[in-house]
Formats: sequence, C-alpha cells, structure tokens
Amino acid sequence: MKLVVQRVNNASVTIDKEIVGKIDKGLLVLLGVTHSDTRENADFLVKKLCNLRIFQDENEKMNLSVKDINGELLIVSQFTLYADCKGGNRPSFIESAKPDYANELYEYFVEQCRKQVRKVETGEFGAHMDVSILNNGPVTIILEK
Repeated sequence: MKLVVQRVNNASVTIDKEIVGKIDKGLLVLLGVTHSDTRENADFLVKKLCNLRIFQDENEKMNLSVKDINGELLIVSQFTLYADCKGGNRPSFIESAKPDYANELYEYFVEQCRKQVRKVETGEFGAHMDVSILNNGPVTIILEK
C-alpha cells in the first residue's frame, strides 16, 4: 500500500462538475493498493498517517498531527501510484491490485481513518475525478507498507 500525503489548507474532489468530497485544513491522501496488501498494512498506515507530525506547533516546528490540530482528511484512490515505467514510455499497472480487492482495502482504510479523525471525505473509487488542492508548505510525504 502506498500513500502520497499532502498537507493542505483545503482540497476537494469533483466528479461530473459536482463536488463529492471537500476538506479544509488537513491532509489530502492519494492511496494506491497492490495485490499483496492486507488489512494489517492498512492498519499500520492508518496509524502512521493519523499520527504523522507534519503540522507546525506554536514554535513553527513540524510537531503536530492531523489529530492534534483537529484537521480533516480527503482520501482519494489512485491505482496509478503503482505504475511501472521501466520498460518504456507507456506505464504498466500490473502491480496495481485488481479493482474489487483494491476497493475493499480502500473502503477499509477509510473506515479506520474515520475512527481516528473527526472528518474524512473521499472521492469515488474508479471514477474520473478532478482533484483541487491548496498546498500548505508545500509538504508532501510518501508512506509505504
């Protein structure tokens, strides 16, 4: 499982000109699932994500988590995180999990995050989405398990 985490002032996901998920200060999370991922991988990354200290404290040090600031999460599925471009110019997605399995783990991940963070919004699995963000920093972290 691979996460690209971006600290944001706000973010939203739009499908067919309709906003389906929107957050204010918090984290945009792009989530990719590979075929060998498990719920244990998801549990590890949920804990890591929700406790990741990348927000500034009163001394302007990155010392606070999304939970500490009462922030929000926007979680978007993104199978292209497992793109393999070694062989040529057209990416191979053979390492991405099959859609049914990936969706199951994505939904599980979101459910576990909702137990940790007050507001968790999502995109729509498998849909073509327009993602808008206002980066804070910018701060971008990659988490894998």
